[in-house]
Amino acid sequence: MILNERMDLKFRPLTLDKWNDLEQLFGENGACGGCWCMYWRLTRKKFTEQLGNINRRAFKKIVKSGEIPGIIAYSKGKPVGWISIAPREQFPALERSQTLKRIDDKPVLSIVCFFIDKSFRKKGITRLLIKNALDYAKENGANIVEGYPAEPIKKMSDASVYTGTKSAFIKEGFGEVTRGPNKRTIMRYFIK
Repeated sequence: MILNERMDLKFRPLTLDKWNDLEQLFGENGACGGCWCMYWRLTRKKFTEQLGNINRRAFKKIVKSGEIPGIIAYSKGKPVGWISIAPREQFPALERSQTLKRIDDKPVLSIVCFFIDKSFRKKGITRLLIKNALDYAKENGANIVEGYPAEPIKKMSDASVYTGTKSAFIKEGFGEVTRGPNKRTIMRYFIK
C-alpha cells in the first residue's frame, strides 16, 4: 500500500518494552481525557473515579502481566496510532452493555478503540491498524473479530469516533451482524 510505504509504517504489539512509546503517543491527557484505554475495562463509576494517572497505572499493570492489549503503529520510529484488541471477556463494560450485548457464545476478539496522533489523522491509519489487528488475530488462532464502530451522522469530533467508523471496518472486510439502539452496530470479520 502506497500510504504505508510513504509513511514507513510499522506495527508492534504493546508489550512492556513498548510502554514508553504508548505514553508518548497518549500524552499527558492519556489519549482522551485520561482514559488510558480503560473505558471498556471498568464500571463507568470506577472509570470516572480513576481518570488520569490511576487509569494509566491500571493499564500499565495489564501490560506488565504479559497481556497484549493492542497494537501501536509507528511512522519512521515515532508512535502514531493505537488499536485496542483483546478477548471480549476482558472488557466487562462491553459485556454489560445493552446496546452492544453479546449476540452468541462464540469466542471473539474485540476491537474497542483507536487513538491516532493528531498530525496523522485522516490518512488511512485506522484501516491499517484494523488490517494489522486482523493479522494479529489470525496469528493467535482467533476465528472472529468484532468491532463496534460509530456511524457518523454529521461531522463528529475525533474523540466521538474512538471506536472507529463503520466505513473503515467495511473496507477491511467486516460485515454488519446486528444494529442496536442509537445506531450502534456490531460488525464481524470471520477468519478463514
